[in-house]
Amino acid sequence: MKPGRIVVISGPSGVGKSTVVKQLLNQSPVPLVLSVSSTTRQPRPGETDGVDYIFLTDERFAENRDHGEFLECKEVFGRGYWYGTAKTTVTTGVSEGKWVLLEIDVEGALAVQKDGHFPLMIFLHPGSMEVLEDRLRNRNSDSEESIRRRLEVARNEISKSHLYDHVIENKTVGETVWQICQILADADKDGDAHA
Repeated sequence: MKPGRIVVISGPSGVGKSTVVKQLLNQSPVPLVLSVSSTTRQPRPGETDGVDYIFLTDERFAENRDHGEFLECKEVFGRGYWYGTAKTTVTTGVSEGKWVLLEIDVEGALAVQKDGHFPLMIFLHPGSMEVLEDRLRNRNSDSEESIRRRLEVARNEISKSHLYDHVIENKTVGETVWQICQILADADKDGDAHA
C-alpha cells in the first residue's frame, strides 16, 4: 500500500480555513482525513471531545508535551490555552495510506517540516489586510484588542507565506477548494508522497 502524506493548511485567523477544510474533506480526490488537535481550552457549546478537539487538562497536556508526544504545539494568542498535534494520529494515518490534514498556524507548520516530515504546504491568503480586517470585524466575536492582536499575528504569518508550496487567495470557498483538490490530485499523480 502506498503511504499517505501530511497536508498542512495555514492562514491567518479569519481567512476562512475551517469552512474551506470542511468542504475539502467532502470533495478531496485523495483519502483525506483531518487530524484532530488537542487543546487545554474548555469546549464551546456544540463542540464534541474527540471530534472538534481533544480536550485535555493543563496537567495532561504538559505531560504529553514533556514526553514528546506532539508533532507541534504552542500557546495561541497569549490566552494561556495550548494547542497541539499528536504524533501518533499523524503517523498512524500516513502509514495506513491516508492523507492527514493539519489545519495549523505557520509556526506549527514549520515545526512539522523541521521534524523531518515532508508535508504538502498550502497557505490561504486573504488577498489584503483590509479584507482580513473586514472579515474579523464582521464576525462580531472578538474584542478590539483581540482583533488588533490577530491582525498583528496575520501580518507576521503572511510574511512567511513564501515558505509554503502553494499560496491560494481565498476569494470564494468553492474556487479555493477546487484549487486545493487540483493540487492534491497532481501530488498523488506525481507519486511524490512522503511519510
